[in-house]
Amino acid sequence: QKMSDKGSFIGDRPKSIDVDGSSISDSDIEKQFVIRVAQESQNEVKFRTCSWQKTAALLFSEYICLAILSFPWSFSVLGMVPGVIVTLAVAASVQYTSLILWRFCLKHPDVRDVCDIGRILFGGSQLAYNITAVFFILNNTFIQALHCLVGAKLLNTLTNGSAACTVVWSVVIACICFFISLPRTLSQLSGLGVFSAATMGIAVLLAMIFAGIQDHPFGYIVGQEPLVTAFPVKGTTYVAGMSAFLNITYTFVGQITLPSFIAEMKNPKDFPKALWAVTIAEVVVFTLCGAIMYHFVGNQYMTAPAFGSLQPVYKKIAFSFALPTIIFLGSLYSSVSARFVFFRIFRDSKHRHSNTLVAWTTWAGIVAATWVFAFIIAEVIPFFSDMLSLMSSLFDGWFGFIFWGMAYLTLYPGVKKWAGFWRSSETVLNYVIIVFGFYILIAGTYVSWWLYYSRPKKINIGALFLLL
Repeated sequence: QKMSDKGSFIGDRPKSIDVDGSSISDSDIEKQFVIRVAQESQNEVKFRTCSWQKTAALLFSEYICLAILSFPWSFSVLGMVPGVIVTLAVAASVQYTSLILWRFCLKHPDVRDVCDIGRILFGGSQLAYNITAVFFILNNTFIQALHCLVGAKLLNTLTNGSAACTVVWSVVIACICFFISLPRTLSQLSGLGVFSAATMGIAVLLAMIFAGIQDHPFGYIVGQEPLVTAFPVKGTTYVAGMSAFLNITYTFVGQITLPSFIAEMKNPKDFPKALWAVTIAEVVVFTLCGAIMYHFVGNQYMTAPAFGSLQPVYKKIAFSFALPTIIFLGSLYSSVSARFVFFRIFRDSKHRHSNTLVAWTTWAGIVAATWVFAFIIAEVIPFFSDMLSLMSSLFDGWFGFIFWGMAYLTLYPGVKKWAGFWRSSETVLNYVIIVFGFYILIAGTYVSWWLYYSRPKKINIGALFLLL
């Protein structure tokens, strides 16, 4: 019995799985992936080589990132209580939809990335595949641009440079990330992922400690003590609240890369182990960072990222530990994008799995192109919070919620989705997830563009020409 003819998979390492009224054993599932690993055994470049531990390392590097330092700002807008509630709610929804994604990938073991899923969800449509591909590349490139921008700000802060120097530092960051992105398999990047997550954890820990021990937040005005509220302050607008929510959502929503990670696992059945480990760590770190830094910094002196609320010496020390994460995470997204384009170019070619000159030249060219586009975007949209909100609204509605509600409905077609109380309840939940995704897409995009156009623009076209 082929797995692709069956339905969904629930739970971590079940003895047997009931799918569409049939039972598929653990060994039947594993056999499908053993075959695919064996098919690569004679190749020079082997992709299905990640253990669940290496996959966990990649997930930790993706989620334990600089965006954590936007949580204190979100808490300052939403208030302490709603901030914690939103954090827990978004974490739960992303965990659930990620498990739906995993079940979908087990049913379709030849899925290589989210673009393949887009084609399946829309009835095998090539147009859907291509549109998903555009969104996929844009999402990843925006994230690369964000890390280009923040990396430049970090180096500019450490060197006390001018605004023009920021453009130069953006070039430096892009060049470093290019070389980090060159390995062709995710397994080769997992070791750096552990280091990236560890140094970012140190940066967050130092930021929380420094926020507590400094005399006053940066920008402190005598007589105006930090204001900390349980709920939003009076006069908080819908636009501000939605932007804060989108910052939290962006940090949690990362399902767009999960199919690519699962596709390179030796045994994708073990993926929930990595997912649960990361989610538990996320909830603890994100909540503590948001609550503790907000408690000490307050509403008036909060910035995004929250490093800006620290006194200069403390800011430099804590911010410096974020550099490995800024470089690695941007490189990881570049690698995922390059892999998608590379596989499209060499669908059935020997270069896909070989160390030929053509293969490596093409790979390097694709990686370089992603960083050129990322650099341009970084210089056109130089606002940290607004960039997070814009990305979240444009892409996370689809790749964080809508796709996975649709994936669930695909796993249980027709009347099967209404078979019993619990199945019917889960079906209703997934319809809600789809509607919620469209809400983020429409309302979130409006809020993001409103914020962007309401501020003075700083498009560094002149600085760009200085580099030519």
